[in-house]
Order: sequence, then structure tokens, then C-alpha cells
Amino acid sequence: MRQSKEPREGEFITIKSYKHDGSLHRTWRDTMVLKTSENALIGCNDHTLVTESDGRRWVTREPALVYFHKHYWFNIIAMIRDNGVSYYCNLASPAVLDREALKYIDYDLDVKVFPNGEKKLLDVDEYEEHGAQWHYSNEIDKILKHNVLTLVDWINQGKGPFSKEYVEIWYKRYLELSRRQ
Repeated sequence: MRQSKEPREGEFITIKSYKHDGSLHRTWRDTMVLKTSENALIGCNDHTLVTESDGRRWVTREPALVYFHKHYWFNIIAMIRDNGVSYYCNLASPAVLDREALKYIDYDLDVKVFPNGEKKLLDVDEYEEHGAQWHYSNEIDKILKHNVLTLVDWINQGKGPFSKEYVEIWYKRYLELSRRQ
């Protein structure tokens, strides 16, 4: 995840998702970096401006921790809500960080995890439609299906972003850094 001048803790970055054909899908402004390492980036955003590919704009409703990894084909968003933490997990290419933004290719499939632990695989139809339209290779299909299994394993084990402690530690860090701004 490292770049020549990586963002430091407390700095803000932009996140951009693309589709397989290279078109811009969605942009999030102002995600605060909480930690960068050789392989991962953890950030947080709250009431962040999001711009869709068609120009529509909206603002996120709650604080969300974001987790991107250089080797896994998914990223994880932990949305901190009054009724508990919900997760939205994008099946996507590993993230790349450059001077402009943190970037990844969104491969349509998503896993939503509700505060009660219920899991739901979303957008299977969209994945199949785009796979045919943009000719997802058999290799990408295999990689994504393998990463769905890895992701579900993480969820079931409460690993990384799916642990209560992770959310508490990183959200607390976000609040500390926000107070200094």
C-alpha cells in the first residue's frame, strides 16, 4: 500500500472506485487516514461527499471505518450506527494508492453483514451481467469466488474489521484525531 509519499495519520485522501472497463464508478472525498502499512490502509469518513459516475452527489449518514488491503480482492466498510455495526464488503481488486487517490476496481458482488450477524450476498445479477458485457476472465471469476470464501471466513471468525475491538479501537482513534483538527 505504500507509495512514495504516503499519507500520514490524520491526513485526508480521496477514494475512487472504477468498473472493469476503466470507467469511474464512485468517488468519496475526505477519508481520514488512521493507519497505513506495507499491505493495508485503515481510514474513517463521516458525512463524506460521495459522487456517482452520473454526477449525482450525496453525503454519507454515519461514521464508517474503511479497510483496504494490497493482496485481498475485497474491501470492508464498517458503518457505525445507533443499532450496531453494519458491514458493506465490496468484492474488488486490491487497492492501489497513488498521489491522486486510493483506487480499486469494483466487481459488483457485495456482502452485507447486519448488526445481528446475518450475511447477504448482493448484486449477483449485476456481476453476471457485467461479466458478460466486459468479459471477466475465468481467472478473475476464480479469484473473486475464492475471496468471497475468505471474506465469509473472516466474518464468521470475527477477524480484523469484523471484531468488536477493531471497531472500538479505530473509531476511538478517529475521534481523537478529529478533535485535534
